[in-house]
Amino acid sequence: MPFLELTLRCTEATQPRYENALDDVGALAVTMLDADADTSNERAILEPGVGETPLWNELTLTALFPADTNALALLAALESFDPGLEWTNASFRAVQDEDWERAWLDQFQPMQFGQRTWIVPWNHELPEAAQAADAAIVRLDPGLAFGSGTHPTTALCLRWLDQLSAEGKLAGNTVLDFGCGSGILALAALKLGAAAAVGVDNDPQALIATHDNGERNGVHIAAYLPEDEPVATYPVVVANILASALDALAELLAARVAAGGQIALSGILHGQEDELLQRYAAWFDQLEATQDGDWMRITGVRRA
Repeated sequence: MPFLELTLRCTEATQPRYENALDDVGALAVTMLDADADTSNERAILEPGVGETPLWNELTLTALFPADTNALALLAALESFDPGLEWTNASFRAVQDEDWERAWLDQFQPMQFGQRTWIVPWNHELPEAAQAADAAIVRLDPGLAFGSGTHPTTALCLRWLDQLSAEGKLAGNTVLDFGCGSGILALAALKLGAAAAVGVDNDPQALIATHDNGERNGVHIAAYLPEDEPVATYPVVVANILASALDALAELLAARVAAGGQIALSGILHGQEDELLQRYAAWFDQLEATQDGDWMRITGVRRA
């Protein structure tokens, strides 16, 4: 399937604003490349509003859109969203699906999160450090759904799940991954000892990616569109989406957490956490915000 690719140059300081604007107008995937290097940090998104914080001062930012997207209308929407950004240097080209997949495979390497959790590309050999008997190995091909582990929002959630496992709070429990994307968090929970996992996402592509990654890892994740999701409560809920969505869905997410259950909220830019902490205080105790670069994770325990 072909795509329309937008490319522009920006700085590390302006990158989050550019990426948020691209997310808000429906980018399917965003890639960051050091303007003076040949390596990149990539993330394919389901929910907009999230982005990798690069280590470089100047970089090239690219975004994928459906092939039938009108480039001029897209630029107009971007300028309307954030008139303080410079969009006149953006360029466009048509790219094929395999071009994007090849770029992703070239840069995605095994990564460790916490004590036991490893995210490993499906076609990559296990590193020696990941061959410990108690390692939780997730073999992943995210496709065009958010979640490869490279992004701080995902990493924050993976480390949280790893810690829950170490504390004995995953074993035998069912985990809800709300905004499951590639299924990475549900997969990690299962590999870390959860008895079952449920995924919810509003993008059918994400449900396909979650199902395929489950098969690749020899586990099953029941994945649903929001309108098809069974009403239930869970001992563990993780939602890696947008701060605005976390706000809008607060009552629904709170209702999904069983009394005494654990929740983790991610996809929150630094500075957005205070309002969400106040919002979720209506249902949760022990609320805590943890930072990774420009991104925050909120955790809490559901009151009875």
